[in-house]
Amino acid sequence: MNSSQDDGRSKPLSPETTLVTAGRDTKAQKGFVNPPVVHGSTVLYPTADDLHAHRGEFQYGRRGTPTTRALQAALMALEGPQCAGVGIAPSGLAAISTTLLAVLKSGDHLLVCDNAYRPTRNFCNGLLARYGVETSFFDPLIGAGIAQLFKPNTRAVVVEAPGSQSFEMPDIPAIASVAHTRDVLVIDDNTWATPLYHRSLEQGVDISMQAATKYIGGHSDIMFGTISANAKAWPIIAETIQLLGVCAGPDDVFLALRGLRTLSVRLAQHHRSGLEMARWLATRPEVIRVLHPALESDPGHAIWKRDFSGASGLFSIVLKPAPQKAVDALLDAVKLFGMGYSWGGFESLVIPFDCDGYRTATKWAPGGPTLRLHIGLESVEDLKADLERGFAAFNATLSLSS
Repeated sequence: MNSSQDDGRSKPLSPETTLVTAGRDTKAQKGFVNPPVVHGSTVLYPTADDLHAHRGEFQYGRRGTPTTRALQAALMALEGPQCAGVGIAPSGLAAISTTLLAVLKSGDHLLVCDNAYRPTRNFCNGLLARYGVETSFFDPLIGAGIAQLFKPNTRAVVVEAPGSQSFEMPDIPAIASVAHTRDVLVIDDNTWATPLYHRSLEQGVDISMQAATKYIGGHSDIMFGTISANAKAWPIIAETIQLLGVCAGPDDVFLALRGLRTLSVRLAQHHRSGLEMARWLATRPEVIRVLHPALESDPGHAIWKRDFSGASGLFSIVLKPAPQKAVDALLDAVKLFGMGYSWGGFESLVIPFDCDGYRTATKWAPGGPTLRLHIGLESVEDLKADLERGFAAFNATLSLSS
Protein backbone atom coordinates (compact mmCIF):
# COMPACT_ATOMS: atom_id res chain seq x y z
CA MET A 1 0.00 0.00 0.00
CA ASN A 2 1.29 3.47 -0.87
CA SER A 3 -0.86 6.13 0.74
CA SER A 4 0.74 8.88 -1.31
CA GLN A 5 -0.78 7.48 -4.49
CA ASP A 6 -4.36 8.04 -5.66
CA ASP A 7 -6.31 4.84 -5.00
CA GLY A 8 -9.28 5.91 -7.11
CA ARG A 9 -11.47 7.15 -4.28
CA SER A 10 -13.37 10.35 -4.98
CA LYS A 11 -14.31 10.85 -1.33
CA PRO A 12 -11.52 12.16 0.94
CA LEU A 13 -10.37 9.81 3.66
CA SER A 14 -11.54 10.51 7.18
CA PRO A 15 -8.95 11.87 9.64
CA GLU A 16 -8.93 8.55 11.51
CA THR A 17 -8.04 6.65 8.33
CA THR A 18 -5.51 9.29 7.33
CA LEU A 19 -3.69 8.85 10.65
CA VAL A 20 -3.28 5.13 9.96
CA THR A 21 -2.35 5.31 6.28
CA ALA A 22 -0.58 8.60 5.53
CA GLY A 23 3.16 8.41 4.98
CA ARG A 24 3.17 4.65 4.53
CA ASP A 25 4.85 3.13 1.49
CA THR A 26 5.16 -0.60 2.09
CA LYS A 27 6.78 -1.16 -1.30
CA ALA A 28 9.63 1.17 -0.44
CA GLN A 29 9.74 -0.40 3.03
CA LYS A 30 10.27 -3.93 1.61
CA GLY A 31 6.77 -4.94 2.71
CA PHE A 32 7.07 -3.85 6.32
CA VAL A 33 4.18 -1.81 7.73
CA ASN A 34 6.41 0.73 9.47
CA PRO A 35 9.29 2.64 7.89
CA PRO A 36 12.78 1.74 9.12
CA VAL A 37 14.50 3.86 11.73
CA VAL A 38 17.30 5.36 9.68
CA HIS A 39 20.31 6.22 11.84
CA GLY A 40 22.40 8.16 9.41
CA SER A 41 24.34 11.33 8.81
CA THR A 42 26.47 10.74 5.70
CA VAL A 43 24.86 10.07 2.32
CA LEU A 44 27.13 8.76 -0.45
CA TYR A 45 26.85 9.85 -4.09
CA PRO A 46 27.52 7.33 -6.89
CA THR A 47 29.35 9.72 -9.25
CA ALA A 48 31.23 13.01 -9.12
CA ASP A 49 28.54 14.55 -11.32
CA ASP A 50 25.87 13.56 -8.79
CA LEU A 51 28.00 14.98 -5.99
CA HIS A 52 28.49 18.35 -7.72
CA ALA A 53 24.77 18.61 -8.51
CA HIS A 54 23.70 17.42 -5.03
CA ARG A 55 21.60 14.95 -6.97
CA GLY A 56 19.89 12.43 -4.76
CA GLU A 57 16.72 11.74 -2.83
CA PHE A 58 18.54 12.59 0.41
CA GLN A 59 21.64 14.73 0.93
CA TYR A 60 22.48 14.62 4.62
CA GLY A 61 20.92 13.13 7.74
CA ARG A 62 20.13 16.51 9.30
CA ARG A 63 18.11 17.45 6.23
CA GLY A 64 15.90 14.38 6.32
CA THR A 65 15.73 10.62 6.09
CA PRO A 66 13.08 8.12 4.96
CA THR A 67 11.86 8.08 8.57
CA THR A 68 11.42 11.84 8.83
CA ARG A 69 9.81 11.97 5.40
CA ALA A 70 7.18 9.41 6.46
CA LEU A 71 6.33 11.44 9.57
CA GLN A 72 6.15 14.72 7.66
CA ALA A 73 3.86 13.20 5.04
CA ALA A 74 1.52 11.88 7.73
CA LEU A 75 1.46 15.22 9.56
CA MET A 76 0.77 17.13 6.36
CA ALA A 77 -2.18 14.88 5.62
CA LEU A 78 -3.51 15.43 9.13
CA GLU A 79 -3.13 19.22 8.92
CA GLY A 80 -5.18 19.40 5.71
CA PRO A 81 -4.82 20.91 2.23
CA GLN A 82 -3.70 24.32 3.50
CA CYS A 83 -0.49 22.77 4.82
CA ALA A 84 2.48 23.39 2.52
CA GLY A 85 5.07 21.74 4.73
CA VAL A 86 5.90 20.42 8.20
CA GLY A 87 9.14 20.98 10.03
CA ILE A 88 10.24 18.86 12.98
CA ALA A 89 12.13 20.00 16.06
CA PRO A 90 13.64 18.31 19.11
CA SER A 91 11.05 19.78 21.52
CA GLY A 92 7.88 21.86 21.60
CA LEU A 93 9.83 24.89 22.81
CA ALA A 94 12.31 24.42 19.96
CA ALA A 95 9.37 24.53 17.54
CA ILE A 96 8.21 27.80 19.11
CA SER A 97 11.64 29.42 19.18
CA THR A 98 12.46 28.32 15.61
CA THR A 99 9.16 29.73 14.36
CA LEU A 100 9.65 33.10 16.06
CA LEU A 101 13.24 33.40 14.88
CA ALA A 102 12.04 32.61 11.36
CA VAL A 103 9.41 35.35 11.12
CA LEU A 104 10.95 38.14 13.24
CA LYS A 105 13.93 40.46 12.96
CA SER A 106 15.38 43.31 14.98
CA GLY A 107 12.94 46.22 15.14
CA ASP A 108 9.82 44.07 14.73
CA HIS A 109 6.84 44.05 17.08
CA LEU A 110 5.18 40.81 18.23
CA LEU A 111 1.75 40.34 19.83
CA VAL A 112 1.37 37.35 22.18
CA CYS A 113 -1.77 36.23 24.02
CA ASP A 114 -1.52 36.62 27.77
CA ASN A 115 -2.41 32.96 28.40
CA ALA A 116 0.51 31.60 26.37
CA TYR A 117 2.76 28.77 27.51
CA ARG A 118 5.14 30.34 30.01
CA PRO A 119 8.37 29.29 28.23
CA THR A 120 7.00 31.14 25.16
CA ARG A 121 6.79 34.30 27.28
CA ASN A 122 10.28 33.70 28.63
CA PHE A 123 11.69 33.35 25.12
CA CYS A 124 10.00 36.58 24.02
CA ASN A 125 11.08 38.53 27.10
CA GLY A 126 14.57 37.06 27.02
CA LEU A 127 16.23 36.18 23.73
CA LEU A 128 13.88 38.13 21.44
CA ALA A 129 14.22 41.23 23.59
CA ARG A 130 18.02 40.97 23.40
CA TYR A 131 17.72 40.72 19.63
CA GLY A 132 15.68 43.93 19.47
CA VAL A 133 12.18 42.48 19.07
CA GLU A 134 9.43 44.15 21.10
CA THR A 135 6.68 41.92 22.54
CA SER A 136 3.27 43.09 23.75
CA PHE A 137 0.88 40.74 25.53
CA PHE A 138 -2.87 40.93 24.96
CA ASP A 139 -6.11 39.67 26.46
CA PRO A 140 -6.82 36.29 24.78
CA LEU A 141 -10.53 37.23 24.62
CA ILE A 142 -9.88 40.42 22.62
CA GLY A 143 -11.05 39.00 19.26
CA ALA A 144 -11.23 41.58 16.48
CA GLY A 145 -10.39 44.26 19.05
CA ILE A 146 -6.77 43.29 18.55
CA ALA A 147 -6.77 45.82 15.70
CA GLN A 148 -6.15 48.53 18.30
CA LEU A 149 -2.85 46.92 19.30
CA PHE A 150 -1.17 46.76 15.91
CA LYS A 151 1.81 48.98 15.25
CA PRO A 152 3.38 49.79 11.89
CA ASN A 153 6.12 47.25 12.68
CA THR A 154 3.87 44.44 13.99
CA ARG A 155 4.99 41.30 12.22
CA ALA A 156 3.15 38.42 13.92
CA VAL A 157 0.48 37.41 16.43
CA VAL A 158 0.83 34.33 18.66
CA VAL A 159 -2.29 32.65 20.06
CA GLU A 160 -2.81 29.54 22.15
CA ALA A 161 -6.21 27.92 21.88
CA PRO A 162 -7.03 27.31 24.64
CA GLY A 163 -4.37 28.50 27.06
CA SER A 164 -2.84 25.43 28.66
CA GLN A 165 -3.39 26.59 32.25
CA SER A 166 -6.27 29.09 32.35
CA PHE A 167 -8.10 27.76 29.26
CA GLU A 168 -9.47 30.98 27.75
CA MET A 169 -10.56 30.38 24.16
CA PRO A 170 -9.41 33.06 21.68
CA ASP A 171 -11.45 33.78 18.57
CA ILE A 172 -8.82 32.75 16.03
CA PRO A 173 -10.81 33.51 12.83
CA ALA A 174 -11.56 37.04 14.09
CA ILE A 175 -7.93 37.67 15.03
CA ALA A 176 -6.67 36.22 11.74
CA SER A 177 -9.09 38.32 9.68
CA VAL A 178 -7.79 41.53 11.26
CA ALA A 179 -4.14 40.45 11.12
CA HIS A 180 -4.21 39.54 7.45
CA THR A 181 -5.53 42.96 6.42
CA ARG A 182 -2.19 44.23 7.74
CA ASP A 183 -0.06 41.43 6.27
CA VAL A 184 0.64 40.12 9.79
CA LEU A 185 1.28 36.41 10.31
CA VAL A 186 -0.86 34.42 12.77
CA ILE A 187 0.86 31.67 14.77
CA ASP A 188 -1.06 29.12 16.85
CA ASP A 189 0.11 26.76 19.56
CA ASN A 190 -2.21 23.85 18.73
CA THR A 191 -0.87 21.32 21.24
CA TRP A 192 -4.09 20.96 23.29
CA ALA A 193 -6.38 19.74 20.50
CA THR A 194 -3.88 18.70 17.79
CA PRO A 195 -4.90 19.02 14.12
CA LEU A 196 -7.19 16.02 14.65
CA TYR A 197 -9.64 18.19 16.60
CA HIS A 198 -8.60 21.64 15.42
CA ARG A 199 -7.34 22.35 11.92
CA SER A 200 -6.14 25.86 12.68
CA LEU A 201 -4.60 26.36 9.23
CA GLU A 202 -8.15 26.19 7.85
CA GLN A 203 -9.19 29.04 10.15
CA GLY A 204 -6.67 31.60 8.98
CA VAL A 205 -3.60 30.55 10.96
CA ASP A 206 -0.37 30.76 8.95
CA ILE A 207 1.83 28.64 11.22
CA SER A 208 0.60 25.93 13.60
CA MET A 209 2.99 24.57 16.23
CA GLN A 210 2.70 21.56 18.50
CA ALA A 211 4.62 20.07 21.37
CA ALA A 212 4.42 16.58 19.90
CA THR A 213 5.96 15.48 23.19
CA LYS A 214 2.35 15.49 24.36
CA TYR A 215 -0.48 13.77 22.43
CA ILE A 216 1.37 12.78 19.26
CA GLY A 217 3.99 10.90 21.26
CA GLY A 218 1.32 9.84 23.70
CA HIS A 219 3.53 7.74 25.98
CA SER A 220 5.61 10.31 27.90
CA ASP A 221 8.83 8.98 26.40
CA ILE A 222 9.94 11.51 23.77
CA MET A 223 10.68 15.21 23.37
CA PHE A 224 9.41 16.50 20.03
CA GLY A 225 7.99 19.54 18.26
CA THR A 226 6.33 20.22 14.92
CA ILE A 227 5.89 23.35 12.80
CA SER A 228 3.20 23.28 10.10
CA ALA A 229 2.78 26.21 7.74
CA ASN A 230 0.72 27.39 4.80
CA ALA A 231 2.15 28.29 1.40
CA LYS A 232 2.88 31.86 2.45
CA ALA A 233 4.86 31.01 5.57
CA TRP A 234 6.45 27.66 4.71
CA PRO A 235 9.44 28.96 2.69
CA ILE A 236 10.77 31.07 5.58
CA ILE A 237 10.14 28.25 8.07
CA ALA A 238 11.94 25.72 5.87
CA GLU A 239 14.88 28.08 5.32
CA THR A 240 15.24 28.82 9.04
CA ILE A 241 15.16 25.15 9.98
CA GLN A 242 18.05 24.55 7.58
CA LEU A 243 20.03 27.62 8.70
CA LEU A 244 19.66 26.79 12.40
CA GLY A 245 20.34 23.08 11.90
CA VAL A 246 17.14 22.12 13.72
CA CYS A 247 16.43 18.39 13.61
CA ALA A 248 15.26 15.52 15.80
CA GLY A 249 16.86 12.16 16.52
CA PRO A 250 15.73 9.19 14.42
CA ASP A 251 14.38 7.17 17.33
CA ASP A 252 12.16 10.04 18.49
CA VAL A 253 10.99 10.56 14.92
CA PHE A 254 9.97 6.91 14.75
CA LEU A 255 8.20 7.06 18.13
CA ALA A 256 6.33 10.20 17.06
CA LEU A 257 5.15 8.41 13.93
CA ARG A 258 4.16 5.36 15.93
CA GLY A 259 2.19 7.52 18.35
CA LEU A 260 0.47 9.33 15.51
CA ARG A 261 -1.07 6.05 14.29
CA THR A 262 -3.11 5.66 17.49
CA LEU A 263 -3.85 9.35 18.10
CA SER A 264 -7.52 9.13 17.15
CA VAL A 265 -8.39 6.34 19.60
CA ARG A 266 -6.32 7.80 22.42
CA LEU A 267 -7.57 11.36 22.02
CA ALA A 268 -11.17 10.17 21.83
CA GLN A 269 -10.73 8.45 25.19
CA HIS A 270 -9.03 11.51 26.69
CA HIS A 271 -11.98 13.58 25.40
CA ARG A 272 -14.61 11.29 26.95
CA SER A 273 -12.85 10.75 30.26
CA GLY A 274 -11.86 14.40 30.55
CA LEU A 275 -15.42 15.61 30.10
CA GLU A 276 -16.81 13.05 32.52
CA MET A 277 -14.27 14.06 35.15
CA ALA A 278 -14.88 17.77 34.52
CA ARG A 279 -18.64 17.36 34.97
CA TRP A 280 -18.13 15.34 38.13
CA LEU A 281 -15.72 17.91 39.55
CA ALA A 282 -18.22 20.69 38.83
CA THR A 283 -20.54 19.02 41.37
CA ARG A 284 -17.94 18.79 44.12
CA PRO A 285 -18.30 21.21 47.05
CA GLU A 286 -14.52 21.71 47.11
CA VAL A 287 -14.53 23.08 43.54
CA ILE A 288 -15.90 26.54 42.75
CA ARG A 289 -15.19 26.45 39.02
CA VAL A 290 -14.02 24.10 36.27
CA LEU A 291 -11.99 25.61 33.42
CA HIS A 292 -12.80 23.44 30.40
CA PRO A 293 -14.04 24.96 27.11
CA ALA A 294 -15.99 21.84 26.13
CA LEU A 295 -18.27 22.32 29.15
CA GLU A 296 -21.51 24.08 28.25
CA SER A 297 -21.05 26.41 31.23
CA ASP A 298 -17.60 27.59 30.14
CA PRO A 299 -17.33 31.14 28.71
CA GLY A 300 -15.34 29.81 25.75
CA HIS A 301 -17.75 27.00 24.90
CA ALA A 302 -19.39 28.69 21.89
CA ILE A 303 -16.02 29.27 20.22
CA TRP A 304 -14.87 25.74 21.05
CA LYS A 305 -18.06 24.26 19.59
CA ARG A 306 -17.70 26.34 16.43
CA ASP A 307 -13.98 25.78 15.79
CA PHE A 308 -13.14 22.41 17.36
CA SER A 309 -14.39 18.87 16.80
CA GLY A 310 -13.19 17.51 20.13
CA ALA A 311 -11.29 18.17 23.33
CA SER A 312 -8.29 16.65 25.03
CA GLY A 313 -7.87 15.50 28.62
CA LEU A 314 -6.31 18.70 29.96
CA PHE A 315 -8.25 21.23 32.03
CA SER A 316 -8.09 23.12 35.32
CA ILE A 317 -10.17 23.55 38.44
CA VAL A 318 -10.49 26.36 40.98
CA LEU A 319 -10.74 25.14 44.56
CA LYS A 320 -12.62 26.98 47.27
CA PRO A 321 -10.34 29.34 49.26
CA ALA A 322 -7.89 27.30 51.32
CA PRO A 323 -4.34 27.54 52.69
CA GLN A 324 -1.50 25.98 50.73
CA LYS A 325 -1.11 23.16 53.25
CA ALA A 326 -4.64 21.96 52.44
CA VAL A 327 -3.83 21.91 48.74
CA ASP A 328 -0.58 20.09 49.49
CA ALA A 329 -2.49 17.53 51.56
CA LEU A 330 -4.70 16.83 48.53
CA LEU A 331 -1.67 16.44 46.27
CA ASP A 332 0.08 14.10 48.70
CA ALA A 333 -3.04 11.96 49.17
CA VAL A 334 -3.72 11.06 45.54
CA LYS A 335 -1.95 8.01 44.14
CA LEU A 336 -3.12 7.65 40.52
CA PHE A 337 -2.61 11.32 39.72
CA GLY A 338 1.11 11.91 39.46
CA MET A 339 2.66 15.33 39.99
CA GLY A 340 4.59 16.31 36.88
CA TYR A 341 4.99 19.25 34.53
CA SER A 342 3.75 17.70 31.33
CA TRP A 343 0.62 16.10 29.88
CA GLY A 344 -0.64 14.19 26.86
CA GLY A 345 0.61 10.78 27.95
CA PHE A 346 -1.42 7.78 29.04
CA GLU A 347 -1.13 8.71 32.73
CA SER A 348 -3.16 11.18 34.79
CA LEU A 349 -1.35 14.18 36.26
CA VAL A 350 -2.06 17.08 38.61
CA ILE A 351 -0.10 20.24 39.40
CA PRO A 352 -0.90 23.46 41.25
CA PHE A 353 -0.39 26.68 39.29
CA ASP A 354 -0.77 30.43 39.67
CA CYS A 355 -0.72 32.79 36.69
CA ASP A 356 -0.70 35.95 38.80
CA GLY A 357 3.07 36.33 38.86
CA TYR A 358 3.58 36.66 35.14
CA ARG A 359 0.39 37.72 33.36
CA THR A 360 0.60 41.36 32.34
CA ALA A 361 -2.39 42.14 30.11
CA THR A 362 -5.10 40.51 32.21
CA LYS A 363 -5.79 40.09 35.91
CA TRP A 364 -5.64 36.53 37.24
CA ALA A 365 -8.04 36.30 40.18
CA PRO A 366 -9.77 32.90 40.04
CA GLY A 367 -11.11 33.06 43.59
CA GLY A 368 -9.15 30.18 45.07
CA PRO A 369 -6.19 27.84 44.56
CA THR A 370 -5.96 26.32 41.09
CA LEU A 371 -5.00 22.85 39.93
CA ARG A 372 -4.35 21.65 36.39
CA LEU A 373 -5.43 18.09 35.69
CA HIS A 374 -4.57 15.78 32.83
CA ILE A 375 -7.00 12.88 32.59
CA GLY A 376 -5.20 9.84 31.29
CA LEU A 377 -6.41 6.44 30.15
CA GLU A 378 -7.16 4.95 33.56
CA SER A 379 -10.68 4.03 34.65
CA VAL A 380 -12.69 7.17 35.37
CA GLU A 381 -14.20 5.56 38.46
CA ASP A 382 -10.72 4.85 39.81
CA LEU A 383 -9.70 8.45 39.13
CA LYS A 384 -12.77 9.76 40.94
CA ALA A 385 -11.98 7.58 43.93
CA ASP A 386 -8.41 8.86 43.90
CA LEU A 387 -9.55 12.48 43.93
CA GLU A 388 -12.08 11.69 46.66
CA ARG A 389 -9.13 10.60 48.82
CA GLY A 390 -7.46 13.87 47.96
CA PHE A 391 -10.54 15.91 48.79
CA ALA A 392 -10.89 14.09 52.13
CA ALA A 393 -7.33 15.10 53.03
CA PHE A 394 -8.02 18.64 51.78
CA ASN A 395 -11.13 18.96 53.97
CA ALA A 396 -9.46 17.43 57.01
CA THR A 397 -6.59 19.89 56.81
CA LEU A 398 -9.03 22.72 56.26
CA SER A 399 -10.94 21.74 59.40
CA LEU A 400 -7.75 21.73 61.46
CA SER A 401 -6.88 25.19 60.14
CA SER A 402 -10.22 26.74 61.08
